[in-house]
Amino acid sequence: MIFANHAHIYPTQLREDGDLDALKKLMETCGIDRCVAFATFPEKFAELGLNINNNVWLSEQIKHDPAFTGFGTIDFRQDNLEEQVELVASLGFKGIKLHPPAQGFAVLDDKALRVYDRAQSLNLFLSFHTGLHWSRLKDNLPILYDEIAFNFPELRLSMEHIGGYSFFNDALAVLANHKRGGRQPRVFAGWTSIDSIDGSAWTLTDAQLETVIAQTGEEKSIFGLDFPFKDASYITSSINRINALNITDTAKKKILGGNLLREIG
Repeated sequence: MIFANHAHIYPTQLREDGDLDALKKLMETCGIDRCVAFATFPEKFAELGLNINNNVWLSEQIKHDPAFTGFGTIDFRQDNLEEQVELVASLGFKGIKLHPPAQGFAVLDDKALRVYDRAQSLNLFLSFHTGLHWSRLKDNLPILYDEIAFNFPELRLSMEHIGGYSFFNDALAVLANHKRGGRQPRVFAGWTSIDSIDGSAWTLTDAQLETVIAQTGEEKSIFGLDFPFKDASYITSSINRINALNITDTAKKKILGGNLLREIG
């Protein structure tokens, strides 16, 4: 079974290639059984003038389909952050998608710390974008996630893209630094949009991916789609690449769904 993380879901009127039907088609093409669906960021809903909370909207979209597990998003423009996190949990969602550059917050801001604290108390999993995204780098340096992991020892988080080409070593350092103490495992490598193309900001070599397993173990890596920004051919190629790595078959199964299933069910 393949259980994938990291699919952004949009209303059809916002992105026809990013709605739930498009994701279902991609999953069928790629042989993916289950998927984590991220709620659209709230500012996108505001652009459409939709009179419904973005997290409630996603809940309505997926509530009758066991193939999907919901992750909410947070509106950092508002101050009711704890209430927003509580709403995410009350909808039955298992986590929150956080994209500091796109959402305009620094990962160690007071507002962000409030979200982490409430998410920890509610046992929610956080998926963070890490790496470049045309924003101030000092606000979202992958090494800063070490501070989050130390200050919230029961909070689970994934470093999506594993920092990319530029920050892979920093992301790996955080992952390897948190193999002991607190909840285990709790800092995860998000194998999402990992290119094998020379010159890409997201390129990681096979040797680097194998090093993630060698240094952090088999329990801390999670495969992701980055739907709709990656198409079926890219995702199929990514799955094939994982299956061709020089790691154990058990590790491959855990990356492609076992670890995610264990953590969020």
